[in-house]
Amino acid sequence: MTSTPLSTPGTPTPTPGTPGRDATWRSPRARRRAPAGPVPASGAWREGDPVARRQFLDVGTFDLEGGGRLPDVRVAYETYGELAPDGSNAVLVLHALTGDAHVAGPEGPGQATAGWWESMIGPGAPLDTERYHVVVPNVLGGCQGTTGPSSAAPDGRPWGGRFPRITTRDQVAVEIELTRLLGISSWTAVVGASMGGMRVLEWALLGPEAGIEVRSIAAIATCAQSSGDQIAWAHPQLCAIRADPRWNDGDYYDAPDGEGPHAGLAIARQIAHTTYRTAVELDERFGRLPQGGEDPLTDGRFAVQSYLDHHGDKLARRFDANSYLRLTETMMTHDIGRDRGGVEAALAQIDARALVVAVDSDRLFPPAQSERLAAGLPGADGVHVLRSPFGHDGFLIEHEQMGALVRDFLAEPSRDRTL
Repeated sequence: MTSTPLSTPGTPTPTPGTPGRDATWRSPRARRRAPAGPVPASGAWREGDPVARRQFLDVGTFDLEGGGRLPDVRVAYETYGELAPDGSNAVLVLHALTGDAHVAGPEGPGQATAGWWESMIGPGAPLDTERYHVVVPNVLGGCQGTTGPSSAAPDGRPWGGRFPRITTRDQVAVEIELTRLLGISSWTAVVGASMGGMRVLEWALLGPEAGIEVRSIAAIATCAQSSGDQIAWAHPQLCAIRADPRWNDGDYYDAPDGEGPHAGLAIARQIAHTTYRTAVELDERFGRLPQGGEDPLTDGRFAVQSYLDHHGDKLARRFDANSYLRLTETMMTHDIGRDRGGVEAALAQIDARALVVAVDSDRLFPPAQSERLAAGLPGADGVHVLRSPFGHDGFLIEHEQMGALVRDFLAEPSRDRTL
């Protein structure tokens, strides 16, 4: 079997006859625009960078669940559609680990990527911006404008490795204060997948406790508490970053391009990306095909190795290693049942109508975790399953299935919880 080299070094050669789903490396246009040159020390948005669509609110100082206080928290967020005069049409969308507030719209100055859920939000889309006011915050601990490790600490220097450990509940506490400051007292829906789905579940409890109504939730490809398997997959990712000598205990923001912890961050992403997809896809798409122009018998790569190299490099250019550490640790400690009498007791307290979605081939958040959610949530009507060969990333790829589920769910009339 032979392959044709691509025009950009390092981008993978797909298996002949297998449709590629990652347009960032499949299309000739993307290959012409592929990033070149040394990787920046951090891909974080920093003060003075172009603002793009971001809006900002200072939300105050927070006592953290694990102890300590985090002062002067700022949230970057984006909004789509107009808020109704009575505030009845607000929808909160919560992003996954390496996402951000830019859920829809093009890339450009200050915004390294196009919207990560472009097909879901806009006029006539499942989250129809002619009907809904959609709010998307960058998560606490992130790196695209909300307070995180790359932000300035009280001494004026970046927090770096000094940024405190945070939990899902800390993140939601910040989003609750953002909601108050936006003048929103009720969410029509709180929607999120993966790490965003973890926050959705906490929102369903913490929001009403804070006086903010949560009428419905959509928990997509997520879990009630992180499993031993998920923690095991996360651990070597953390080790990869910390083992990079250029991580320098998290103090690398003044390093020149090419001198940051991009190697460790890229390896972490490669490990994670393998869990986001499936063995079937990787075998059918790449198999043992060599990368174009390379020979694995003489220090060359297989195409699947090049594919992972590409995704590692891509993330290192737009994300921050310290944020990756802190957010991954947050996911590891996620447990909706902590101090609430266990998972089932906590889920039973949730009054919101619930859409629970699993991806049938997800090996990171397997369907059994969604089945547990659906069984415990009084407002759920079972598990809705995306059929996909693409694993966990199916919620980002299977636009038609995902869109239909969300559209139909939001179109259903609200129903009272059965007591």
